[in-house]
Amino acid sequence: MSYRKKLILALDVSSEDRALEIVDMLSDYVDIFKVGFELFSGAGFSVIEKIHKRGKRVFLDLKFHDIPNTVSRAASLITQLGVYMFNLHASGGIEMMLRCREAAINTSEKIGIPVPKIIAVTVLTSLTSEILKEELSIAHGVKGHVKTLASLAKRAGLDGVVASCHEIGLIKKACGADFIVVTPGIRPSWTPPDDQQRTATPREAIRQGADYLVMGRGILRHPEPLKAVELVSIEMLTG
Repeated sequence: MSYRKKLILALDVSSEDRALEIVDMLSDYVDIFKVGFELFSGAGFSVIEKIHKRGKRVFLDLKFHDIPNTVSRAASLITQLGVYMFNLHASGGIEMMLRCREAAINTSEKIGIPVPKIIAVTVLTSLTSEILKEELSIAHGVKGHVKTLASLAKRAGLDGVVASCHEIGLIKKACGADFIVVTPGIRPSWTPPDDQQRTATPREAIRQGADYLVMGRGILRHPEPLKAVELVSIEMLTG
């Protein structure tokens, strides 16, 4: 898989106009764009439709986490938008994940479109083992908790998970090589520290077996975003 198919550019902006400006600027180098809480709150469904009209795919990053009935209804609506991928929290439980998958499949078949990839969030990259233990009373640490949640997502029939570079190996071992791992917290060497704790460079993530790399600030805050994508692609190709 080429770097273009592995790189997901996070549109971490609130304005639809700014988001589409970024899509147009990087369209020759990026195929998948992530729409998260900030942009979706500011632009809604409209920005997804406009990204699709530009021939690009959307990873809708809203991290659904609610009772099974609510999430399944949301999954049906999101599927109708034709997004390439969306996610939910594995900690919502297996029934929530099963119902979500079922709703997406039924909706896709009904309207004749491909089933979106559904991935489960394991442990956010802003969390550490200390936070899990001291604040959330989860004693077995990040790696153990990630493995548990990834295995649950696999049992529910989901396509993969969101996890940091540091857990890719154990996920692939537990769930199989074809189980997708989408890796956030990717930080090139020029990027200053931020609120994410479990980070990695593009080269490290590729070497560990990441299927998709999510990057936003590291590219968008660079004085020359096109140059940043070029540098990232070189790292990925030499991973």
